[in-house]
Amino acid sequence: MTPTPPDPTRPTPPDPGNGTGPAQDTTTPALSGTGNGTGHPRNTAMPAPSGTTTDTGPARPGTDHGTDGTHPGGSGGPGHPTTPPGQGTGTTSTALTRAQLWTRARGFLLAVAVLLTAAVALAGLQAGDHHGRLDPRSADPDGSRALAQLLKERGVTTRVVTDAQEAAAAAGPGTTLLVADPDLLGEPQRRAIRSAIDLSGGRTVLVAPGSPALPELAPAAHAKGFAHQRDLDPGTPACTLPSAGTASRAGTGDGLRYTTDLPGATGCYPSGGHPTLLVLPSTTKGGDTVLLGSETFLLNKRLADEGNASLALQLLGSRPELVWYLPTPADMSADPGTDAQDPSLLDLVPAGWTWALLQLFFAAALAALWRARRLGPLVTEDLPVAIRASEATEGHARLYRRADARDRAATVLRAAARERLAPLVGVPAPQAHDPAALVPAVSARLTAGGRPSDPAALLFGTTPADDAALVALADHLDALEREVRSS
Repeated sequence: MTPTPPDPTRPTPPDPGNGTGPAQDTTTPALSGTGNGTGHPRNTAMPAPSGTTTDTGPARPGTDHGTDGTHPGGSGGPGHPTTPPGQGTGTTSTALTRAQLWTRARGFLLAVAVLLTAAVALAGLQAGDHHGRLDPRSADPDGSRALAQLLKERGVTTRVVTDAQEAAAAAGPGTTLLVADPDLLGEPQRRAIRSAIDLSGGRTVLVAPGSPALPELAPAAHAKGFAHQRDLDPGTPACTLPSAGTASRAGTGDGLRYTTDLPGATGCYPSGGHPTLLVLPSTTKGGDTVLLGSETFLLNKRLADEGNASLALQLLGSRPELVWYLPTPADMSADPGTDAQDPSLLDLVPAGWTWALLQLFFAAALAALWRARRLGPLVTEDLPVAIRASEATEGHARLYRRADARDRAATVLRAAARERLAPLVGVPAPQAHDPAALVPAVSARLTAGGRPSDPAALLFGTTPADDAALVALADHLDALEREVRSS
């Protein structure tokens, strides 16, 4: 039997098969409501079937998305997922890598390193101006190393001590004891030096002693103000000291002047009628005490001027051993019975380091202002990608958990529950967070047997102690809201 050819004017009906074969007509549109997903026509212009969704925009607030990527209630089958490519349910880490941290921090670290280097260099330069004053080991302009070297060439041994007891023990007939700053000594230290003056039989040189030290160390002498000339003449014939006559003019001025009524005392280099160098005889035979009104002629920077070197060498080189006593902060103790206190830590810091610490403090303050968080108005920014509401909620939850912010999480849960319960129980929105208004209204809607817990404790309670208590709070709030809705 010969088959009848198909009429080109009549459309061919779709294949009534099981849906596994391809459709015969490529121009037939898809039927509304179909969603088997296994037999799509090959027409690429096919409209989306009704009941499915391809929305890739931000999730609507309050809409819960299923795990299969479709909105609840949709009729699309599993073959029509709504999640766009590249937007999976996994999370992306936002933590900075080590390379990114180094790139961001290297500029700041470089600036801190430069500031530290400059501060240390400046502190060293400024502290060097005041380091080692009258110290025989210091080559600074205010040191006395040049004098110690000259004495060494002449066979005089220079020994530096920093304790009054050690200085007194080292004094003897063959020693010269030099006390660098006697006004800073405490009473026990002055007593030790006075004992050495009376019993040693050697020479004791007191550099610029004033009113605090003279009553104990040289009670026969008194200070008479300051000399205003720098270089002075010996003042012969009143000055009978051989070393002063040999040295002639010297820089003994710019310091204190003295006067005494002690018989046998010798005063030299007078200024205004009062000597700036006074030699007092000791009670022990062969010993004496020399009062120097100024230490200028002993310093490196002035040793070569006038007759300074000659005078210093003869005064300090008359004995084979020189004991150079430099008081330390431990020897600068206050006298008993006074209100003076020991030097504080800041008093012991050199001036240069104080300025360096101030500079570092200001640098740290500027760095803090530079890197600190600016608390300004909130700025609304468009998100670069679409974020599901469920993902945002999970992200906030992870942040709260990482920071152990149970108080913040509980506050958010309770505030949201109060705002939902207020319209259900007839409480105005402005009074939703008022316990006196909300708690009685909620309690009135609860049944005696089904009450999950105390509404006041649930809605206005304390912070949960741990994560389990936070989860229990969320469950109780849900149960409370369900009971109010069902009442």
